Amino acid sequence: MIQKKVRFIFYLFVISYVWHFSYISAQSTIKVGIDEKLGNKLPMDLKFTTSDSNSVTLKELIDKPVLLAFVYYECPGICSPMLNELSWTIDKIQLEPGEDFKIITLSFDNRETPGIAAKWKKNYFQTIKRQMDQSDWIFLTGDSANIKKLTDAAGFYYKKSNDDQFIHAGTIVTISPEGKISRYLFGTSFNPFDVKMALIDAKAGKTNPTITRVLEFCFSYDPEGRQYTLNVTRIIGSIMLLGVGIFLAVLIIKKKKNKNEGVEVNE
Repeated sequence: MIQKKVRFIFYLFVISYVWHFSYISAQSTIKVGIDEKLGNKLPMDLKFTTSDSNSVTLKELIDKPVLLAFVYYECPGICSPMLNELSWTIDKIQLEPGEDFKIITLSFDNRETPGIAAKWKKNYFQTIKRQMDQSDWIFLTGDSANIKKLTDAAGFYYKKSNDDQFIHAGTIVTISPEGKISRYLFGTSFNPFDVKMALIDAKAGKTNPTITRVLEFCFSYDPEGRQYTLNVTRIIGSIMLLGVGIFLAVLIIKKKKNKNEGVEVNE
């Protein structure tokens, strides 16, 4: 009788496991947000245009650790606060711009021009207090094909909203001198020490997973509210799956214990 019960619980566990991860797989196609692709190499032959209207490839630009920011310059939302925070972080970080790292900002709105990039570059450079060369923070624009190839390679997904703006997340991606993704720094505020460590790891070619994978599992992006909301269904499913696993383990242990006790009594 116990064997049948254990077998039933086991089958229930397997079915729950398959259902749960099938559900997660179905939900894993990210439409808006970040899909961490640590260790992924960016397509270095992609061409973009600088704020000085010069055509450059990523290979020409990435020759040291890079802080890569995906924004659009006329963004009415999080892009400006994020870049303002990045300017503040540059002043605080204990590394030398140009020598230890550089920054690349790319507009994922292909309608934006080098002139718009130049205007915003000037604005942000005016907020930086430390000595920094213009070539140490590069503002790029590009065509839709190259932009999509780069954002897809970096796992950065966005979409147009009804008001002709963009719904997107905020992140800075650290890139190694070889063009590999090393770490993601999420949000619109950055700890200078975290940025420093991310750049040091990028220089060493390390890839570091972040706690964001746990957060992404628990939270889903709400395009309407433009924020992350708790995914109750996913969490409850995980708890149920864990509960079934624990229950099954207890039954098996109890069965073995009773069997051993029975053997001892017979002896």
